Amino acid sequence: MTSHPNSVGRATPGGAPAAFQGPLTRRDLGKLAAVGALAATASAAAPGIAAAHAPSPPPPLGSAPLRPAPATPMATSGVAISPDVMASISTPPRLETSLGELSFTDGIPSAETASAVYDYLDLMHGVEVFLNAYQGASTQALAEGLAASGVPMNAVAIYQELMDASSLFLTANADTIYFMSIVDLTQGPMVVETPPKSLGLFDDMWFRWIIDFGNSGPDRGQGGAFLLLPPGYDGDLPDAGYFVGRSGTTRVLLLGRQFIDAGDPAPAVARIKASTKIYPYVPGGFGTSIATVLEGRVPLAPVATPQTPQFFEATGAVINTIPASDFTYFEQINALVQAEPATAFDPELMGQMAAIGIVKGTDFAPDERMRRILTDAAAIGAASARTLAFRPRPAEGFEVYPDSGWMNPLWLGGYSFETPPPMVTAQGIEPLPPTGARTLNARTAFFYTATGVTPSMIMRLTGTGSQYLYGLYDADKNYFDGGRTYAVTLPPDIPEANFWSLTVYDTQTRSMLDTPQRYPRAGSQDFPSPAAVADAEGATTIWFAPAQPTGVARGNWIQTVPGKSWFVLLRLYSPTQAFFDKTWRPSEIALTE
Repeated sequence: MTSHPNSVGRATPGGAPAAFQGPLTRRDLGKLAAVGALAATASAAAPGIAAAHAPSPPPPLGSAPLRPAPATPMATSGVAISPDVMASISTPPRLETSLGELSFTDGIPSAETASAVYDYLDLMHGVEVFLNAYQGASTQALAEGLAASGVPMNAVAIYQELMDASSLFLTANADTIYFMSIVDLTQGPMVVETPPKSLGLFDDMWFRWIIDFGNSGPDRGQGGAFLLLPPGYDGDLPDAGYFVGRSGTTRVLLLGRQFIDAGDPAPAVARIKASTKIYPYVPGGFGTSIATVLEGRVPLAPVATPQTPQFFEATGAVINTIPASDFTYFEQINALVQAEPATAFDPELMGQMAAIGIVKGTDFAPDERMRRILTDAAAIGAASARTLAFRPRPAEGFEVYPDSGWMNPLWLGGYSFETPPPMVTAQGIEPLPPTGARTLNARTAFFYTATGVTPSMIMRLTGTGSQYLYGLYDADKNYFDGGRTYAVTLPPDIPEANFWSLTVYDTQTRSMLDTPQRYPRAGSQDFPSPAAVADAEGATTIWFAPAQPTGVARGNWIQTVPGKSWFVLLRLYSPTQAFFDKTWRPSEIALTE
C-alpha cells in the first residue's frame, strides 16, 4: 500500500479501515483531535473499555506516517482439524448414489465414475434447458408455425371468425378475435400502429414482456403508434409521437385481441384491418421537430408513409405452435439461439445450453451418445413440466383458494416470476418488494400451458385487463374423464365488467378440445355459441359432458370427448373487486354421475 507523509492507510491487517486517506490537513487533524477528546471522556467513565478502543493521538505535522498495529497471532500449537471436519470435506473410496456406486482413489474418480458423472451432468443440463428455456421454444414454435402456414414476418395472421381447435395454440380462447405477427427488427426499428379497443402485448422471442397496447397499454385503448427498438439500439429517437418499447431480441411477437361488438365480429375485424400498420421507422421524420433537426443531431427526413400489412385469414387453418417434447425440442432452441444475438438471453441459462452443445455461431451436432442423453432429457423435462402444470403439489402455492382445484401460478412472482403483483389500496398502488428468487416451477407450469405474458394478466386493478383460473381437477381431486358429466356453478354477480367465459382444453396439446361443437366454450357472450343462462337466483351452472344433458340449455353445455381428459380456464375480462378480495368464488367442478 502506498502511503503519504501524514497519511493513514485505508486498511490494516489487524485493524479496521482508517477514516482518512492521503495527506492530513489541519482540518483532518482537528477531527482526529475531537475523536481523541471523546475517547478521553469515555476513558474517564469506563477506563477498561476506553483503553482498549481509544485511538492514538494525532501525529504532529511533518512526522512519520502512522503504522498499523501488529496482528494478534493465531493459536497453532496442539490444534488439529477434527475427524468430523475431515470426514465432511473428504470423499470416501465408495459412494452409494442414485447413479449407482461411485468409486474414488484418495478423492480422484475412477474412469467409470467419471463417465457416469458426465452422463448425469449432460442429462441434468438437458432437463434444465427443457424446463428453463421452454418459453423460448414456445415463441420459436409459434414463429415456425406461422411461417409454415405461409405468413411471413411483418404480415398479420387474423382469426376473423375466432380461433377453433384446428390451430394448436396454447390455451387460446374462442371469445375474442386474435391477430398476431412476428415483427422483424433485424434492419432497424419498426413502427407498429395498433387498432383501438384492443387488448394486446409485445413480447420478445424469449417471452419477455416489452410493452402492452390497447386497454392496458399507454394508448389506453385508443390505438397508437409503437416504436420497437432492436437490442442495443443507440440511434436517433423521436421527440414525441410514439410509445417506445426496447426489445431484447431482433424479432418481436405482436399478439392482440379484439372484443366482439354485440355478437358480431365484423366491426372488430374492420378496426384491425383499417388501423394496423407495420413499417420501418425513419429517424428525423414524424416525431422529430424541426428545432431538433436544427441542432444537427439528426438529419431532416420526410414523414414515412404508414404501410398496411398483408393479412392472412387463420380461422380453421391447421397451424401448430406447440414446442416439441422429444429431441427436436433442442433443435428448436438451437434455431432460436442462432437467430438472435448471443447476449439476448440470461448468461446463466445460455450456459446451460452451451453445456449441451447449443452455442451461438456453432453447429449443433450431438453425437450418438449425446443424442441419446438429450432424448432422455426431453422425456424427463416433458414429464416434469406436465407434473408441474397438471399435478402441482400444495407447496408450489398455485391454489387461488384453499384446498381448491382452481389454480394460477402467476400470483407467486407476477409476470416476471420474481416480484408478486403490487397491492391496490385506498391509498393507491403499493409495490411489493422483489423476492430475489425466480419462481422456476411456476414459470415452467405457466409457459407449458400459456402463450404470452404481460402485467395485465396478473394485477389487482379492477375494470381492466383479464384474470384467469385454471380448473385442473374435480371436487374430489380426481382428473376429468371426458366420458362423464360434471358441473360448475358460478354464483350471482360474476365479477367482470366486460364478459366471462369458460373454455375446455385438451390435456395433451393444451389447445382447445376438438369436438363436434367446434368452439369448446360457454360464457356471457352470444357468439360463437349461445350465451349461458342464469337460474332464478342469478347463479349460472355450466355442464361438461359428451352429450347435452337433458333440460340444460345449449349455452350452458360444453362438449367433452369419451376417452380423453380435459382441463378448463375461467376468464374474467375487466375483473371487479369481488374477484380480488375473494368474496366471490366459483364452486369446485363436481362429478354429477
